Amino acid sequence: MKKIFIFCLVLGIGASVIAQQGHKYKVEPIHKTLGEKMTIGVEPVKDLSIVKSNINSKPIIPTPDRDVNIVNVIDIGTSANPWSYVSNNVGNQRSMVWVDPELNIVANFHRMGGLLDEGGNSGDLGYDISFDGGETWTNQIECYIAENPVGDGTYYDNARYPNFGIYNPTGNVDDAYIAFFCPNLDGSNSDTDYGWGGYSRGTVKISDPSVTTKNLLSSDDEFYHYIPEAYDLTSKGLSICVDKNQDGTAGWPPEWMGSITVNSGQWNEANGEFVYESTLLDMEESTWFLQVAFSPDGMTGYIVALGNDGTTWTVEGNPNIYPIIFKTIDGGENWGEPVALQIDGPNGIGGIVNHLVSDQALEELYVPPIPARDEIPYTFTGDFDMAVNADGNLHIAGLVGIAGEATDGISFFVTNGYGKIIDLFTKDGGTTWEVEEMGAIQTYSYTWGDGPAEANRTQITLSPDTDKVFISWLDTDIEDAEDNDRPNIWCRGFEPSTYMKTSNSSGEDAPFNVTLFSAGMWQAYFATAPKTSLELEEGIYTIPYVYVDWNINNDLDPVQYKYISDFSFSQADFKIVGIEDQEPLANIISSVSQNFPNPFNNESYVTVNLTEGSNLNLEVYTLTGQMVSTKDYGHRSTGSHTLTINGENLSAGVYFYTVTAGENNITRKMIVK
Repeated sequence: MKKIFIFCLVLGIGASVIAQQGHKYKVEPIHKTLGEKMTIGVEPVKDLSIVKSNINSKPIIPTPDRDVNIVNVIDIGTSANPWSYVSNNVGNQRSMVWVDPELNIVANFHRMGGLLDEGGNSGDLGYDISFDGGETWTNQIECYIAENPVGDGTYYDNARYPNFGIYNPTGNVDDAYIAFFCPNLDGSNSDTDYGWGGYSRGTVKISDPSVTTKNLLSSDDEFYHYIPEAYDLTSKGLSICVDKNQDGTAGWPPEWMGSITVNSGQWNEANGEFVYESTLLDMEESTWFLQVAFSPDGMTGYIVALGNDGTTWTVEGNPNIYPIIFKTIDGGENWGEPVALQIDGPNGIGGIVNHLVSDQALEELYVPPIPARDEIPYTFTGDFDMAVNADGNLHIAGLVGIAGEATDGISFFVTNGYGKIIDLFTKDGGTTWEVEEMGAIQTYSYTWGDGPAEANRTQITLSPDTDKVFISWLDTDIEDAEDNDRPNIWCRGFEPSTYMKTSNSSGEDAPFNVTLFSAGMWQAYFATAPKTSLELEEGIYTIPYVYVDWNINNDLDPVQYKYISDFSFSQADFKIVGIEDQEPLANIISSVSQNFPNPFNNESYVTVNLTEGSNLNLEVYTLTGQMVSTKDYGHRSTGSHTLTINGENLSAGVYFYTVTAGENNITRKMIVK
């Protein structure tokens, strides 16, 4: 059974309120600690032994009568190992694939090495680029060389985990540059000589890759550099990277310094590079993950930290993390104070509190008595992504589930319907928030030995006009799978202005399996999506993906980057998806039609079929849950009944209508124009 999942609620700010003690569970939660994702920073130097003989299975070839859309997968660049794209252990970087719709460019940025760069150093950087929307590629263009030797064949300026973007000030490829920003291993924020602490930053001219810049920066007593994961490059010529300010010179775990570091680079046309300044934003409590994003005009931007600052409602013994938001409206010159977004509890977001998890799932999870919905703690689980549309409104995509008991870190329930991939968004600059469910997951994560780890890796891509949101994630959907070790890419499109969404290949209210039956089926490791889609044809939105093809038995073996060139949604794929509240308890309601016409501005009609005589009622609600009309039809006999919705007194927007017969009710969406 499913619940309505779009509701708008005011941002919850203020003093922390401690709820009652946590309830008892029937199943064990997933546990995660704050330092878990950073303990493996410098990739290991020994082979891993993994007993998983069937992971690299060949894709299934569909029978001729199967209605599937098999994507085209092509080889692009290579790296010495998968650690260029790995982010779940060590960070949350998302800017490795970039699309410039104006120039029709798709680019993939990574560390060097592999079959196309035999003997190449994994601390060097390069990129693969297409100038025709991903049809043809030039691969393995080197733009950064590590050259400060440690003395054992390694280099202090070895680059790790790069982020990058394309700056296009004139709409002409001759004036376009790639900018990159990543950590290196100069040891200035480590208790060892060769470890974290440095930044590597630079540019390369796209029309002449021999024109490059390289700048190195070490940690000091004010700015302690680690593994920056948040990056964006704006139309105003701002290259911005945000990092946690934490002192690692005394060893692990590092000491939180009460702030985050904002590295802001302004474009210098004369030198063909970005000139950076670093500032600190106060943040008392340590943060788990960071992201940054700006609107297309480069003026409105947000920094979002997943953390817990102690200001929100919580359940004792059930720690959680949630978005803490900084906002700028002047292109990053000034940032507002951090604001915690209350997602659960009495003042939480209705789409999470009341509708994220079904009644049936709650019964399966909790030992009775089942807590009231506003007593259930929820948490983001970790990695997330974000985007800002042309109106300056923020979208946060991530996996949210019920928080479990934990004495350190967090624990959560996300499989079996206890959690959902969501789009958490605002339409008024952050005063009110809404939630749209993208889909459920079957598995959460997997770690290959002591090497790379992969969770669901939620990512968000906007259409070029920013009117549409495409949210992607990884999940292993093999029956009875316990680990996310054979991932497919899943994607859902959403149009916030109309609340229309895409469906799966069967037309159901579900995400689309991008890699089904393709060469990437069960092997889309560390798949990455760009911030912006392509629109090669009007109304056709192509979301380019790059994933890593690698020998999962050894995380030091070379990898091949695989590019998916032709996955797209059209405007026709966006539809109003009917949402049923719950299955009829006694099947009194056999069906409720979508209202027709829809959208409408006068009258619309709904057909209801009853399996037995019952009292019949129709109610209409706003997105905030306010009832705006109700009509009691009294007792109606078995059979079909047509109900009328009067829209004359309703303002334009999205509403819900609920049909109730006896103890049964079914809810659907409608649009008044």
